[in-house]
Amino acid sequence: MSKIQNIAKNTSYLTLALVAQKIISFTYFTILARNLAPESLGKYYLAISLTTIFAIFIDLGLVNVLTREVAKTPERTSKLLGSVLALKIPLSALALLATVATVFILDYGHLTRQLVYISSICMVLDSFTMTFFGVSRGRHNLFYESLASIVFQVIVMVFGLLALFSGLDLRYIMGALALASIFNFLYSWLVLRLKLKVKIKLFYEKTFLKYMLVLAWPFAAYAVLQRVYTYLDSVLLSLFSGETAVGIYQIPFKIIFALQFLPLAFTASLYPALSYYWLKDQKQLRVSFSRAMNYLTIISVPIVFGTIFLANRIIGLFQNNYLSAVLPLQIIIVALFFIFVNYPIGALLNACDRQKQNTRNMLIVTIFSIVLNLILIPKFGVIGASLTVVFTNFLMFILGIYWVKKTIVYQGKNNLIVFSKVLLSGLVMGLFLEFFKPYINILILMVLASLVYFALLYLLKGFRKADILSIYKAFAKKKAF
Repeated sequence: MSKIQNIAKNTSYLTLALVAQKIISFTYFTILARNLAPESLGKYYLAISLTTIFAIFIDLGLVNVLTREVAKTPERTSKLLGSVLALKIPLSALALLATVATVFILDYGHLTRQLVYISSICMVLDSFTMTFFGVSRGRHNLFYESLASIVFQVIVMVFGLLALFSGLDLRYIMGALALASIFNFLYSWLVLRLKLKVKIKLFYEKTFLKYMLVLAWPFAAYAVLQRVYTYLDSVLLSLFSGETAVGIYQIPFKIIFALQFLPLAFTASLYPALSYYWLKDQKQLRVSFSRAMNYLTIISVPIVFGTIFLANRIIGLFQNNYLSAVLPLQIIIVALFFIFVNYPIGALLNACDRQKQNTRNMLIVTIFSIVLNLILIPKFGVIGASLTVVFTNFLMFILGIYWVKKTIVYQGKNNLIVFSKVLLSGLVMGLFLEFFKPYINILILMVLASLVYFALLYLLKGFRKADILSIYKAFAKKKAF
């Protein structure tokens, strides 16, 4: 099989798995939210947020280095894997100690501490699972990882719902997550041993371990900042506003998180093309980037308007316990536009060897997020956390565009013209929703509103058939790989 075919196949596996994973995960979350009180939901996701932050201190960017180095020197796979495992074992012990110490220092309740302990099992096992699959990525095989990600979510959902509808408490629901992590760990280990024929043996050599850490630090810095930026708001909400506020906040947070599979899948295909054009065709680089920005603008804006105008109906799906999440959802969904367009901005900077700027931007935004959350959450609770998400993603957009203009010749005029047409079409769609939502089923209403939006945008020449074909050709371009 040619390299092109292999990359295309792996991209398809990963994209399909990502979509399926997001659908199952969000369906499970919706059922949990409908059947758990906000305080219980808050305890559950607070435990996950805490351990997700500490999990990065086990990995420290080592998986990224492992994947890259295995791809470059497959003959050193066992040595590279053994070195990463030798580093991760003591790091796991330190992360566990830090997690336990944190829950005691922050004086969480007995049940919350137990949930954190169970989630810590997932934290450690998932880190080693990522390591094993890092080797398979380096071997250009994403099939097993893609399959595992779907099976993982199915196990969580099946056993989690069994615990929920059997009347068992949160510890058993969290136990479903631990069960899925155990499966993934064993499965990834078997794939490595039986399918890829890789020997798993610890490798201790001081010089080589130091070499691996030096390679990993740029990845570690970005990953630490990203985790803190993404999950610290839930921890701060629990401290200043209580665990019920965390549960309320999870509704809008999970909605925007679930929708990110769209720009993720899009950027996965875009990145190789941008990398190629950076070296070979600067004009086409600018054209591809501009069209990517237009595409994600066209997709994100109607979601923003639709959510704002249908927020009451959407939150109604989660029962009356979560009605106070309506305004936070209407606020936080505005950030979705910036989240979407930040993906191609980040991809462009990485493709053009500006990854250090991406890390600096993330550092600035993370500090800004922490400060803003400390100011707004004590005063406004969930509303404050939602406003912080909007402001920080806007800041990331401003910083990203600044470096884009320093990297390529980018005027942005075309994007602004398209944005104005999209904004007008989105507003008309929103008014359509507002007028007809008392009379029409929400699913039918969403379909009709989408038709109104795209029809008007087409009449305004916000997009053309040639634009779609051009993007497709950019992804299919063999030389890009």
